[in-house]
Amino acid sequence: MGVIVLGLMLLSLTIWLGLLCFRGQFWRTDQQLEVTETQLKSLPVVCAVVPARNEADLISTSLRSLLLQDYPGSFNVFLVDDRSTDRTANFAEGVAHAVGKPQQLHIITGETLPPGWSGKLWAVEQGINSASLFAPDYYLLTDADIEHDPGNLRRLVAKAVQEDLDMVSVMVRLRCESFWEKLLIPAFVFFFQKLYPFRWVNNPNNSTAAAAGGSILIAREALERIGGIQVIRQALIDDCALAQAVKTSGGQWGQGGQRGQGRIIQQVSPLSLPSPLSPPSSSSSGRIWLGLSTLTCSLRPYDSLATIWDMVARSAYTQLNYSPLLLLGTLVGMPLIYLVPPMGVILGLVWSNWAIALTGLFGWLLMAFAYYPTIRFYKCSLWLAFSLPAIAFLYTLMTLDSALRHWQGRGGAWKGRVYPVKSK
Repeated sequence: MGVIVLGLMLLSLTIWLGLLCFRGQFWRTDQQLEVTETQLKSLPVVCAVVPARNEADLISTSLRSLLLQDYPGSFNVFLVDDRSTDRTANFAEGVAHAVGKPQQLHIITGETLPPGWSGKLWAVEQGINSASLFAPDYYLLTDADIEHDPGNLRRLVAKAVQEDLDMVSVMVRLRCESFWEKLLIPAFVFFFQKLYPFRWVNNPNNSTAAAAGGSILIAREALERIGGIQVIRQALIDDCALAQAVKTSGGQWGQGGQRGQGRIIQQVSPLSLPSPLSPPSSSSSGRIWLGLSTLTCSLRPYDSLATIWDMVARSAYTQLNYSPLLLLGTLVGMPLIYLVPPMGVILGLVWSNWAIALTGLFGWLLMAFAYYPTIRFYKCSLWLAFSLPAIAFLYTLMTLDSALRHWQGRGGAWKGRVYPVKSK
């Protein structure tokens, strides 16, 4: 038995060494929007699209932060009232008048959800259609529960323009105040970064693509090039689906490009080449960036285990592509990676087997080392870095529950809607 346990310890330790050495330094928190230089010589036209369904509690703070952006260029906000029953639109209109910018806010009454669309994406589609009349260079796609730092839009635009990017998104700072938020929310970000290492996402020579839906700036030409929002109209994890569509439209990863080239090769006149601070042209296809924000934050509260559980279970099985094999791999892999090291420490001490105890301890320390930057980013207690095994166990149960909900026809429930998806 001791040999088997030691073998599991060594396997888990090897996996952690591999993750730390070869997984794009996913644990680091250095990809941050706030380090962007915000000097702009050109001022692209930007239109924000905000889908809102029963957001009366949060829309006043969120919309106020949008309307008070310090962006000096043309900026309009299109709020799509997705058939709310709580006077969301009335609160929004009141905010616009309160800050003296009623002409900058355009409220759109959402139409009936057609078959084959998710509610959020149908609202976004309607907002984009209305905003397109302003011929924007960029669309800012943002949720109704985000409080934007006054310089958020300016930094997003500067990042996109200066680095010639088609899409820039930030994982906004999630609320981390209650006990359950401090225990589970930083881990949510940690697991997301492990799944989509930001350095890989930001590398045009790597096929990994992801985005964070709370704050996405996308070039109009890029959105048109991929065929618009309708190409992902059924996606429940819509932000990552949009990022994948944009990145695969580029020269290296799109079907029309050549391997080894970061851009689509086009025949252009030298006079048509853009300046570094001009709005994007189609020659910049496929370049995306994803990072963290220390200032723009989510207002959505997760005060209980149940609310966080539902948030994760809503899309965890979708993330596994509704695959029973991937689910099985998750149910086996998560305990192997996260639970085996602390169990090894306990068994090693009980059996007085120092080889098992020390191997397990080393693996546990590597785990805490990887998790600590995220804990520090969210200003949580150091001891939480060592709690990742228990946290991972809860997330594994949430993933299993997500699959059960899907099989019972309750998957993807959000805002009173359920989106049944056939297993592949």
